[in-house]
Amino acid sequence: MSQIEYSQPSANGKALSHGETHEVFNQPSSLDPYNAYASDPALQHWVRIFDGAWHESELHTYGQRVGSDLFEAGFAANKYKPEFKPHNRFGERIDQVDFHPSYHLLMQTAIEAGHHSLPWCEKKPGAHVARAALEYMHTQADPGSGCPLTMTFAAVPALMHQPNIAKEWIPKITANHYDHRNIPFYEKQGLTIGMAMTEKQGGSDVRANTTKAYPLEKVGSGEAYEIVGHKWFCSAPMCDAFLVLAHTYDVQGKSNGLSCFLLPRWRPDGRKNEMYVQRLKDKMGNVSNASSEVEYRGAFAWMIGEEGRGVRTIIEMVSMTRFDCMVGSSGIMRQALAQAYHHTSGRAAFGKNLHEQPLMQNVLADLAIESEAALAISMRVAHSLDKLQSNPEDEQEARFSRVATAIGKYWICKRTAQFTYECMECIGGVGVVEDNVLPRLYRESPINAIWEGSGNVQCLDVLRAMQKDPKVVDAFMAELAKAHGRYDVFDQYLAALKDEFQDLQTLEYRARTVVEKLALAWQASTLIQFADRDIAKAYIDSRLTGKHGQYYGTLPASVDAQLIMQRVLKL
Repeated sequence: MSQIEYSQPSANGKALSHGETHEVFNQPSSLDPYNAYASDPALQHWVRIFDGAWHESELHTYGQRVGSDLFEAGFAANKYKPEFKPHNRFGERIDQVDFHPSYHLLMQTAIEAGHHSLPWCEKKPGAHVARAALEYMHTQADPGSGCPLTMTFAAVPALMHQPNIAKEWIPKITANHYDHRNIPFYEKQGLTIGMAMTEKQGGSDVRANTTKAYPLEKVGSGEAYEIVGHKWFCSAPMCDAFLVLAHTYDVQGKSNGLSCFLLPRWRPDGRKNEMYVQRLKDKMGNVSNASSEVEYRGAFAWMIGEEGRGVRTIIEMVSMTRFDCMVGSSGIMRQALAQAYHHTSGRAAFGKNLHEQPLMQNVLADLAIESEAALAISMRVAHSLDKLQSNPEDEQEARFSRVATAIGKYWICKRTAQFTYECMECIGGVGVVEDNVLPRLYRESPINAIWEGSGNVQCLDVLRAMQKDPKVVDAFMAELAKAHGRYDVFDQYLAALKDEFQDLQTLEYRARTVVEKLALAWQASTLIQFADRDIAKAYIDSRLTGKHGQYYGTLPASVDAQLIMQRVLKL
């Protein structure tokens, strides 16, 4: 029987060769390679607004890396998970965590760029803003490697409470040198720092911790202790040292409260410290980062800060990591939005390019507003950190920053999961396939909302701050009031917001409602003060009028969606 030849013209008029069933068309190209800084008008705007423009050359360079080799490294680092190796081939306990080379590339590139140290080394206006921009972009390549980078960065203010330790450790912590080897800290030029606070029985309630510390000789700040206990979450166990909390005791055996300690992986005498990794957590997201359970069986550590004041000492680190949760979640939003916009701009449906369809424009513009509002308040907190670094006595700014970080951490991190899902839906079926970055972003999106204090913890922290120092309410409301007088809707919203604090009896029950309203007002105020007028007005018309629906894509007709979309992606 003779073989029958079938042929048909393709989209370009040429006949398909034998065996082909179709030609691939109406499928967008991948976004990469691209420059994560040059392509992001919103990021450029907020870096310049808050004094970070002096670092733009370096941000352009890092943006190019994020949109090329680091983006690819993010896929590999999440595909090939960290592996725990308790013993070497000779049977010696080593507690080693092995990573794929792509993870080390991500860490090395970030550390060489100053992701972990820029404000501590470049003490000038805009340093925190520039460093936040680095984190914002790095997260778009891989959020997981951001965890040890964040903790290393955030450890510096806590360690400053102990000058003799800080003098030896901080120069290596802030060095732009990455060394992942499992060797003693004194043999390295650059160090990374982790954190271990959470225990099984307590979770966010660290005062329920049971880990104990016993002095080796002298007692008090800067002295050597041995730690006995466990930690349910020890983030990044491959770091060179960890800030931990443990109880100390008086001669009668009564607890003096929780103290903060710096616990190195290796003892100063060159022996492996008695810190034993029990297992790595098998997490739904943040896969490239190793999170572990550990036990301390007489582990060597130095006390940092005052005895019994460990929570106060380590809270400065926690405040910085919560700020990084804001920036990181904003970065996840940005990458999801960029992918959705790029896909819809390269695909047609129902006779038009997708991002020319009115309803899709509503969705994309709505997402763009949300993304920029998240970035705006994140950069406002970075600006606040810059102001406080130059003037630590600025009580007004300190009060504002104290409550703003908790509000921003709650709101942005809470919004990220729904935001990421909506971007995935814009892409459609391709968006749920693991070849695309969206599934990884979606699994990552709830992590920051849970880590460093979940939503309820953040809301209660806002109330605690207000009760401890009522002037923080005044400081925050004064920030909001800077935008007064430009939009009637905002002015009315601000006036109504003040009434939320009249009924103190139900305030804790209503805490989420109150914090959400504070977040909306703060984003609106920041956009009114510093953003393009079209963004500010679109935010107010949608978020403060009650005309915005439960989901994205419900902007009122007064919003010029096409104008908003022009700020999404410049390639």
